[in-house]
Amino acid sequence: MRIGLLSGVLSLALVVAGCSTLTDPLPRPVHAALSAADLPAEALAVVAFPVHRPNTGLRWQADQVMQPGSTIKVLTSAVALDELGPQWRGRTDLLASGTLVDGVLHGPLVLRGAADADLDWGVLWNLLRQAREAGVREVRGGLWVDRSRFEPAREDQVPPFDEAPEFPYNVSPDALHLNGNLLDLHLQADEQSLTARWSPAWAGLTVDSRQVALVDAPCNAWNAHWRPPIVSPQADGLQVLLQGAFPRGCTVRQALNLVDRDWLDPQALLQLWRQLGGKAEQAGLGGTPAEARVLASHQARPLAELLRGAIKRSDNALTRLVYLELGATAPTPGAGRSTRERAAARVEAWLKRHGIDTRSLVLDNGSGLSRSERLSPTLLAQVISTALAGRHAPDWLAGLPLVGVDGTMGRRLRGTAAEGRARLKTGTLNNVVGLAGVVSDARDRPWVVVALLNHPQAAAKGRPVLDALIALLATQGGASENLQ
Repeated sequence: MRIGLLSGVLSLALVVAGCSTLTDPLPRPVHAALSAADLPAEALAVVAFPVHRPNTGLRWQADQVMQPGSTIKVLTSAVALDELGPQWRGRTDLLASGTLVDGVLHGPLVLRGAADADLDWGVLWNLLRQAREAGVREVRGGLWVDRSRFEPAREDQVPPFDEAPEFPYNVSPDALHLNGNLLDLHLQADEQSLTARWSPAWAGLTVDSRQVALVDAPCNAWNAHWRPPIVSPQADGLQVLLQGAFPRGCTVRQALNLVDRDWLDPQALLQLWRQLGGKAEQAGLGGTPAEARVLASHQARPLAELLRGAIKRSDNALTRLVYLELGATAPTPGAGRSTRERAAARVEAWLKRHGIDTRSLVLDNGSGLSRSERLSPTLLAQVISTALAGRHAPDWLAGLPLVGVDGTMGRRLRGTAAEGRARLKTGTLNNVVGLAGVVSDARDRPWVVVALLNHPQAAAKGRPVLDALIALLATQGGASENLQ
């Protein structure tokens, strides 16, 4: 028999499931990686075991409560597939209320959101075009945006996660997730000046780049000189004042969450309606009358397809949108509770139904972009085992990044035994790195693995530690026939 899993230390065979102790040996390559990174072993927590023998393998601080980062998306996606179903689809409806006489609607036209992750400017244009083709020419009751499906309707009215709330990873979704709540900013500099413009170029929205200094720097490091812009109301709309510096001779197109959605969405609705030849005098935020009838609808991709991209890219906004939908569709009454609180209760109920101890779990938004979310490696490993045994295992597994091939693992562990043979969700914050998923060993047997490292230098130094663990699992796991 070859040397056993992860270091050749045969005492690993005696480790019992759920054990959490600092006396168990970590594999030598992992110790070496920790030493090279100058990180303490106490910052690391690991669970790794073959699927067919869950009581064997490696457990190091397995029950330690850790900050998971985006590895918690493993949990959110597993619950969503079971609770919502792989064919669940978010939708957007365009509704009319009142009578339609000679092309004049004597009532409002309402755009109502229901967690449609694929609602973009083109979809909105097509919905409005269908209303025009249905004979609506003029709307006397105004154009209204209804994002009331979630409670509260907006979650972004809280202190931001970090100092860059305008970048896409920080977007807080809402039920009307129009274009991801993002607008493209085009920046182009020559040797003397910087030109900036919005796309789409909505009337009333301007951008001023005159205060931006030009510097000699690599184009791919443009955001190192970025400073948060100042957005201010004007008589006819909004102005965005850019700050900081930008590299000479560079061109950048960046999606940003700078323009408040309560201004942008009604304006987009009104301006597109007028471009289509429709008439209306006002647009704003409002509810949907009970008697309103649907004129046009759009459905997003099925959940399984949506998650496949969202989890591979580690898309925080889309994961949070799905998490909120768990709360919006929860079967139990939610009086006095926010949509997010109802989502947390639904996730915890799913865990308990599968016999998973939830004492280590602290939920926030389901994406890992949180200072408060916590769990133990044991809990997350049990989630992975449950998902692998569940009816939606193929859809869930397909969403995990394939090591060395795609997603957030596309450039990691290339040239190792794990390349193309492990599916792992990453997790990264300044003080967190993590991996969670499935690794095939040398005999192509699947292993569940969860590795979390919490330390102030985790993001800067911790990835080689986790990569050493995964590479060793893929290389030597097959010799661990007697781990038990």
